[in-house]
Formats: sequence, structure tokens, C-alpha cells
Amino acid sequence: MGKIFVTGAAGFIGSHTTDRLLAEGHEVSGVDNLRSGHRHNLTEALKSPSFRLAEADVAEAGVLDCLVAEFQPEAIIHLAALVSVQESIQDPALNRRLNVTATELVAAAARAHGVRRIVFASSAAIYGDTTDLPISEEAPKRPISPYGEAKLASEGILLAAAAAGGLTVRCHRYFNVFGPRQDPASQYSGVISIFDRRYRDGKPVTIFGDGQQTRDFISVHDVARANVIAATSGGLVSGVANICTGRATSLLDVVAVFASHYPAVPPPTLAPARSGDIVHSLGRPERARAELGFAAEVPVAEALGELIRAG
Repeated sequence: MGKIFVTGAAGFIGSHTTDRLLAEGHEVSGVDNLRSGHRHNLTEALKSPSFRLAEADVAEAGVLDCLVAEFQPEAIIHLAALVSVQESIQDPALNRRLNVTATELVAAAARAHGVRRIVFASSAAIYGDTTDLPISEEAPKRPISPYGEAKLASEGILLAAAAAGGLTVRCHRYFNVFGPRQDPASQYSGVISIFDRRYRDGKPVTIFGDGQQTRDFISVHDVARANVIAATSGGLVSGVANICTGRATSLLDVVAVFASHYPAVPPPTLAPARSGDIVHSLGRPERARAELGFAAEVPVAEALGELIRAG
């Protein structure tokens, strides 16, 4: 069993990744500034003697170096980030600090203290609004936001560090992740968590467009499993991979599941499509299967049911 360091450990994906690492017997040290993460996401993890949490800003000089030097992990799973696309547009300097500078500090700490592996939370946002579906890892990179640009720049920083030797880097390009603990009030919040809150409140959801638009929705449990595989499996080489299902799900499909659980809620309200919204997004999952042995296992309807029951 290994020692794994997790940045953004109290976040949506970070807390699920931490829980899975602990369930598999690893020792975990986490750090989070609680800007978008929450201590209550780690309620069970904090009961474990194999977990510690530092409340700190990973983009602050010296923080990561000190924590990594003390813990001496075999791997770092770097999930801390500014996660709002809109906020990255409004405050590009903050976006660079939390998304690029933080990644530079992760790479520096890994090199300084002999960390052998980094798993990085990248994003399908690096592909922009490409219409050539399904999207492969070789697709043109045309990010349309500072957030997407920062994720692409961070991949370059980490892969360059890997090329310099002594370090394996896995960059995970997440598609539409959803599940328990995703904050519906967050600017980053996905459409599913917003729908979930509306249905719980007994209010109809609003669909912009005809509802036929599709996404590659993937359960946070699958994403956490992919992170753990990449951090702990032997024989991996550096590279990038889409973390997706390879299956398209329409918003009307999502609404049908919610409606089956909330029959008293009025049907959706349709509104004009919003300018700039991507109509269809779908990833190719084959590389993750070939290089990591990872394939998504949780069907969207099953994961939606879990989210609804979680309350």
C-alpha cells in the first residue's frame, strides 16, 4: 500500500478519490484551502487514522514543498484548481495562479522530493467546441476559455517534467463528471446537480434548446477509480487520456430519470438555446482502457438514482 498526496482533497472529485484510496488501504495526506471544497465532504475520511488534512493554499510559495517533504508520498494526485470557467474569464490572474502556478509548484515539489508519479485533473475543455465526434486525444486543442487554456498549459508543464526523467505523469481529461457532493450553488456546477436541486425543491427545470443536446456524463465514482488506478498501478508510462464513457446521454434522457423519481414536479420549461453552448460532446475512451485498464462501469441512470437517493 502506498502513500498518496491529494491536492483539492475536500472538493467534489478530491473527496471521492480520497475515500477510494483509503478504502484500498493507502495512506493519504490531503490539502485544500476550502475555497470550493468542504470539510463535510471528508466526514468519513477524517475518521481514518490513515488520513490527514492540511487547510492551506497550494499556490502559495513553500506550502507544497513543506507538505510533500514531510509526507514523502509515492504519488501526487493534483486536483486543486479554480474550477469555474466563468470566474476564469472574470479574473484571469486568479485563474493563472490557481491553475498554472499551482501546477508548477506541484512539479517542483515532486522533483525536489523524489515523487515518482503525478496524476493531473485536466479537462475536455482543452478541446473547445470541436464538432468532430467522438473526441480523441489527438483532436485539435482549441480551448475557448482561460480555464481550458490553463489546463492545457498545465499538461505541458507536467509532461515536460516527465520528459526530463524520473517522473511518470498521467493527465486525465475529464468529461462531464457528476455525482454526490457536487455543489449545485457552484459556478462550476454541472447541469445534473442543478437539475437535482430543482427537483428536490419541487420546481421545474429549464432546458435551453430542445433537450436533444448530449453530453458524455460520467459518474464521479468512475473518475475516482481512474485516479486511483493511475496513481497506484505499476508499469504505467506518461501520457494523456480521456476519462469518459464513450456514450452520449441527452438532457431529455436525464430529465426522464428525474421525472420517474419526482412525478409531482411539473415538466421542464423550454427556453431558447444559448449562444455559445456546445450542442454535443462525446469522448473516445479507448486510450484509457489500453493504457490504464480503465473503463467506466457505472451506468448514467444508476448513478442518477444514487444521487437522487443521497438526498
